[in-house]
Amino acid sequence: MSIDVEKAYKDANALLEGHFLLASGNHSNRYLQSAKVLEHPQKAAMLTDALAQMIVADGIEIDTVCAPALGGVLAGYELARSLGVRSIFVEKQEGGMVLRRGFEVQKGERILICEDIITTGGSARKAAKAIEALGGIVVAFASLANRGFCKRVGSTIEAQTECALPQNIPLYALDDFTFKMYAPEACPLCKEGKGEAIKPGSQG
Repeated sequence: MSIDVEKAYKDANALLEGHFLLASGNHSNRYLQSAKVLEHPQKAAMLTDALAQMIVADGIEIDTVCAPALGGVLAGYELARSLGVRSIFVEKQEGGMVLRRGFEVQKGERILICEDIITTGGSARKAAKAIEALGGIVVAFASLANRGFCKRVGSTIEAQTECALPQNIPLYALDDFTFKMYAPEACPLCKEGKGEAIKPGSQG
């Protein structure tokens, strides 16, 4: 299944242009707001069905999809539906992630970590560590969009030094979005008087 991910984001007004403050502290003139795509169940299903096809085609065996809360929960749930497996999520705790709400992981359980967007992969890596500490095996990472710091299956973009994901575990994503980012002190948008950088995500 071929899908134009950039068009899907634009149609949902989820590819924003302006002056944004990213979770990393850097600034950018573009921002992906996956929640705006995932608020439409039919569109979410279309995206995760295409993502599942890529994963199944590679023969990755998965028992469970685990997402970091909050941003990855909807994408993780929909991908689990597309793959026909169960869905769980981990939550932040003291700089890491922890499994709560009665969720359990069996020793040797094959788990895919799913995010809505992979930037450097920091949250996904924390989720993986929480799962591995319980005896689960992380067999893959996945996201709707990849910001280009980590190498995904099928892309010519190589992993950057900022990527937190292990290189021996595959990352699946529908497309790469390589937006320019600037340190605050070197941001041309600030210098041009484009207003204060805003943070439109869940923490903004």
